[in-house]
Amino acid sequence: MPISDILGRAYSAWNACAGLRSRRARCKRFTYGDQWSDPVADGRNGTLTEAELIERSGKHAYTNNLICQLVKTVVGRYRTNAADAAVYAGDIAAVARANSLAELDARLLEEFLISGCAIQRIVDERRWNGSGVWIDNVDPRRFFVNAFCDPRGWDIDLCGMLHDMSLPEIINRFAGSSAARAAELRKLFGTADAAADSGLTGMESTTGSFFCSGAAGKYRVVEVWSFDSRPGSDSSPDADFCWHCRFFAPDGTLLADYDSPYGHGSHPFAVKFYPLTDGEVHSFVEDVLDQQKFINRLVVTLDHIMACSAKGVLLFPTDQLPKNVSWDHVADAWARADGVIPVTGRGTAMPQQVVTTAAGNNAFELLGLQMKLFEQVSGVGSALMGRASGARGADMLDNEVRNATIALADLFDSFTAFTDQRNAKALAVARA
Repeated sequence: MPISDILGRAYSAWNACAGLRSRRARCKRFTYGDQWSDPVADGRNGTLTEAELIERSGKHAYTNNLICQLVKTVVGRYRTNAADAAVYAGDIAAVARANSLAELDARLLEEFLISGCAIQRIVDERRWNGSGVWIDNVDPRRFFVNAFCDPRGWDIDLCGMLHDMSLPEIINRFAGSSAARAAELRKLFGTADAAADSGLTGMESTTGSFFCSGAAGKYRVVEVWSFDSRPGSDSSPDADFCWHCRFFAPDGTLLADYDSPYGHGSHPFAVKFYPLTDGEVHSFVEDVLDQQKFINRLVVTLDHIMACSAKGVLLFPTDQLPKNVSWDHVADAWARADGVIPVTGRGTAMPQQVVTTAAGNNAFELLGLQMKLFEQVSGVGSALMGRASGARGADMLDNEVRNATIALADLFDSFTAFTDQRNAKALAVARA
């Protein structure tokens, strides 16, 4: 079956988000400690990772992960603010309890900091733990949307996500009570691998494989929402606009389609990309990647300097060694706290210990500077991290924390705008 135009548009939208997914993957690697995997030239017309290049030079690729602590600090500050403001009380309280929204939003804020994407799906359906309004975080790798520039998302006209479903779930969702329809679905997804292979022929099969193929033991189902218009009738000549949903199998088979059943009349996704400049997303974590890399390199350099510098080396002139004393005896005696080393006293130079205390001082100063720059670039300073500051008294400390939070005010307010949008959709669904 040929791919419908709407599924082709969905694939194009997902494929257009490849750059965003690539940047997210790199930011996620850095956040969780994999900070030496960027490719670099090996000088032989090939590439290798930065870790391999460092180790090839005889050093060890140490990681001093500041980004993870940075993310935890911002999430912790948000949770504290949310608890103080009782954001999960009032009209949204019942939905918040049923969905553990405080935990869900904390994990979504991590994603927001790493990728700049906050996406949730709000639906009214029956699940194993009951019927009602359900809110789920959406993995940005599975989400697609048309190119849009409005930070409110008002110019979105197509969006959707990729699902992994078991065969019983597919039958439960799309067969209804029809045994014949259930048999059709078993036949269709029983050859799901062949359907995936043929579904996007000619559409970059390498990148399209994830779009078409589900996880092990699951089948891919594509949910697509589009803002459609219908021609007017003789009695109502104006065009009618609505959000319409379609579920597809990977080969383009239409599994279900319907107009938005929700009280808000729109698609079920709450979406916030931050910051959205000319349609581009560059996340909070992305701003500090270069600082983190420089800090790691300085730590490696300092480790190499200390490993190669003299640490208590004894310079012992050969003409000071008595005839009846061996070099082993000198070494043993030098290593003991109460050791005695005999010397002849005939030479002009006496034994002396060498310790290079100044080695790496400039590197240490540069490391300290980079640590301060990391705080300045991120906007998360010592006060927010709970470290000692110059404040005296609780009031001064509170003022210092509030001032430090100013740098994060835009980020927090943008995330709050997202949760407000999500809450409005959830309440509209609940009241329908």
